[in-house]
Amino acid sequence: MLIPEGFIFSQSSLQDFVDCRRRFQLRYLKRLSWPAVETEPVLEAERFMQQGALFHRLVQQHLLGVPAGRLERMVAGDDLARWWANYLELHRELEGTGALSGQSYVEVRLSAPLAGVRLEAQYDLVVVLPDGGARIYDWKTGPRPGRPRPQRPRLAERLQTRLYPYLLVRAGAQLNAGQPLLPEKVEMVYWFAGKPAPPERFAYNVQAFQQDEAYLSELIETIQRLGEGDFPLTPDEGRCAYCVYRSLCERGARAGDLAEAEGDLEEGATPDVDFEQIGEIEF
Repeated sequence: MLIPEGFIFSQSSLQDFVDCRRRFQLRYLKRLSWPAVETEPVLEAERFMQQGALFHRLVQQHLLGVPAGRLERMVAGDDLARWWANYLELHRELEGTGALSGQSYVEVRLSAPLAGVRLEAQYDLVVVLPDGGARIYDWKTGPRPGRPRPQRPRLAERLQTRLYPYLLVRAGAQLNAGQPLLPEKVEMVYWFAGKPAPPERFAYNVQAFQQDEAYLSELIETIQRLGEGDFPLTPDEGRCAYCVYRSLCERGARAGDLAEAEGDLEEGATPDVDFEQIGEIEF
């Protein structure tokens, strides 16, 4: 099955393919809507996602120059209030250390061709530093109270950790007055609003850039080689409980429990309800 003309790969679509090839096929190639609930309790999951989306909106507006005092009237709920207070503390720290002294790009999109298709990423914040370096900041709304943050090895293997620095090197010259950004001067920082200290930092280098290019190319070529039949299901059936297509694939009818989903995240699984990726919601 050929990739549809004009299809643009994001970290979300590539992560879906890595997690479950059938999910990728149903969601992106067949564009099948399936009326299933992803997780229970529904209202609590929906509230968490809405608060995560609002948090990203607040941070975006603040970084674009809207005073914090004007934005605080939108803060409602314990989770959002805690995230917002932690963010304001982070912002004061970044300003105090000069980490924001370069050119800041908020909610910026970058894209580049690879293996006959286009890759695209939307960044929460990219700061191009005066020395020509660049730092990617990605805001994560979580973990919830009493829950640990995702472990560093799990973050390292996520497609976002590989795609975002790679694309910044490939396409970041437009953010740097036409000058290319060198891999060894790029860093990715995950900041967790629910448990902020310390941030998770991933340095980049030429070797990682080359490895990521080969890996991403191989993923795309694998998708292009697959035929017209059904793509294989994931062997990890634990992921299916949080997938809207679980009943279609005959892997259960009941949605997974919200608390159990977060437990899975702690153990390194990657359920479809991915609280780490709420930052990808667009406004």
